[in-house]
Amino acid sequence: MENTDFIAPNDVATVCNQIDRLGEKAHLLAGGTDLMVAINLRRLRPEKLIYLGQCGLDRIEVANQSLVIGATATLKSIIQSEAVKRNAPLLVDACQSIGSPAIRNAATLGGNVCNASPSADGAIALLALDTNVTIVSTRGERSVALKAFFTGPGKTVLEKDELVKEFIIPAATANSKFGWAKIGQRKAEIIGIVCVAVNMTVEGGKCQNVRIALGAVAPTPILATKAAALLEGKVLDAQLIAQAAQTAADEISPIDDIRASAWYRKQMTNELVARILSGE
Repeated sequence: MENTDFIAPNDVATVCNQIDRLGEKAHLLAGGTDLMVAINLRRLRPEKLIYLGQCGLDRIEVANQSLVIGATATLKSIIQSEAVKRNAPLLVDACQSIGSPAIRNAATLGGNVCNASPSADGAIALLALDTNVTIVSTRGERSVALKAFFTGPGKTVLEKDELVKEFIIPAATANSKFGWAKIGQRKAEIIGIVCVAVNMTVEGGKCQNVRIALGAVAPTPILATKAAALLEGKVLDAQLIAQAAQTAADEISPIDDIRASAWYRKQMTNELVARILSGE
């Protein structure tokens, strides 16, 4: 990386000051599993790289009945964390489906979300988990619901002087039920053709707080709100599951690309939602 300056601040305040000072010259580096590919392929030639690995954004802890995961927590650390296993097991399942062991050792949850890929597994799981994103800059902090974070493929609500600090996830309860499903062109190291994450609580046999998140079927990860509304307050049976699965498929706007056709994505959205709701 000729003519690129590398900066490694020791705290978030210094990172924010550097971003504010350098403006568009600055690029943030955490795991680098996407950024370094772009640099190596000469698609990007940053003047300044600000490394986030030394500024304390990798914490994973439970606070105020919520799971808090810092933006630079690696996928491996999330998978191995007992706190995540207890409070957001859906996220563990999603992170295990990303890349290879080598990639998961380096890749961060913040990078997975901030790349704003429609098929970002971590982002899809976090969406189903009703996650809030804490955003920080020299102007202070603000919180944004993840469902409002994505604005298009590769685009988010982040301003040029902001970075993601952490993710706040409501802790799972004894009545929490969840499911994760993903299909691709092979069994490992895939970009999903369709990804589905379902999260709810079940009280007295009835579905409550239902969230069905879908990936790779729209310009951003999305919630199938109409399908979820069908399930609220009801007991699952075969007819209701079929209706909800079809409704989810009707809510999406997939495209044809090199991995799959729009028609196939609709069919598999229906199939995967039904599988999860059926407990398969």
